[in-house]
Amino acid sequence: MCFSAPCWCNGRPSPKSWPVAARGGQTRGGRGPLFTTSHAAFPEIEHFVLGEAEEIMPELVEDLRRGTLRAVYQAAGRPQLTRVPPPRWDLLDLRQYATMAVQFSRGCPFNCEFCDIIVMNGRVPRTKTPAQMITELDGLRQRGWKGMVFIVDDNFIGNRGHTKALLRELIAWRQRTRSGIGFLTEASVNLAEDPELVGLMVEAGFKKVFVGIETPAAESLEECHKLQNQGRDLVAAVATLQRAGLQVMGGFIVGFDNDPQDIFKRQFEFIQRSGVVTAMVGLLTALPQTRLYQRLLEEGRLLTGSTGNNTEATLNFLPRLNRDFLINGYRELMKKLYEPRVYYERIRTFLQNHQPTGPRLWLTWSDFRAFLKSFYVLGLRHRGRRAYWRFCAGTLLKRPRQFQAAMELAIVGYHFRRVASLL
Repeated sequence: MCFSAPCWCNGRPSPKSWPVAARGGQTRGGRGPLFTTSHAAFPEIEHFVLGEAEEIMPELVEDLRRGTLRAVYQAAGRPQLTRVPPPRWDLLDLRQYATMAVQFSRGCPFNCEFCDIIVMNGRVPRTKTPAQMITELDGLRQRGWKGMVFIVDDNFIGNRGHTKALLRELIAWRQRTRSGIGFLTEASVNLAEDPELVGLMVEAGFKKVFVGIETPAAESLEECHKLQNQGRDLVAAVATLQRAGLQVMGGFIVGFDNDPQDIFKRQFEFIQRSGVVTAMVGLLTALPQTRLYQRLLEEGRLLTGSTGNNTEATLNFLPRLNRDFLINGYRELMKKLYEPRVYYERIRTFLQNHQPTGPRLWLTWSDFRAFLKSFYVLGLRHRGRRAYWRFCAGTLLKRPRQFQAAMELAIVGYHFRRVASLL
């Protein structure tokens, strides 16, 4: 069964979309937004539920009960999120999760050429009420959840007025319940121009934000109609958010028609200089039904559909730059970014900019266990041991208050280093 759902991809093909087996392998299905726009590319999957599930779900459940499943269920429209019921947290074993997920809004007001969010969820953000969100979060709290919650919106600040109203309610809820829950989300870079909004996020317990930076090349930003990034000092915008108390995770793309020959050097220097520790770099992909896809189709440059996996290092169109140059440059960039010495240097830049503010989050047992394991894995077993111990010692001496954040990032870097080595 395929359920098409929003995911954290910022218009990029997401590794969250892949076929899976259900019913002991008798029925093939999958999950993720890839299927909403290109389900016809997966003939091996027997059943699809396309679009937003709220209005189609009763019919689907009834057909499941009767054993009369259709091949395709297509949602008719975009439901108001005020009708979305709260999650059944009681069905989950919360011990098996590092981060929980809730959703406040769907849709994004921007119109980036490569992005399929607006195809699936529209350009007019729809939101839940603050009361709905408090109910969902309080359900998590009552079941003992004390970790991070990912607010999986396409753009958390798509409707700033509604977002600020939610944040004020979250602040009051934290004060009332003394909850240790923290938040991360995805937002556009123009968040940095609204100090009130940033301050409310930090006070509400937001610690991280994913931002689609894409490229330091102004010509490429203009090409993809990334209006919210144009004419802006992106390094300064990142620093503004870091100084406010947010860790900025960044999305980057290479392969635009207007990318210069030195694009990989410029991407590397930007990422290191800005202290964007978690840098999600991908090759440009023409996702079905996007404006980019249609343009490349009309230009006769489209090759194949997207697999939905942005770790494959492939291009599904004919680029302006040499194809092998792009693919090889991408692989080299990823490996270089997550080399231990380079990576720890980037964390140091972040720690210099970052001002820890907002409520303190509880250290869970799983956090402590991961911290101890990192000593063995990063400090004894794997390459980069010397760089790791220098990093640990330097952080303890110079920035002891940030040691927990530094260790978390060191552990995350090990994961990315393993992924980069497979490219």
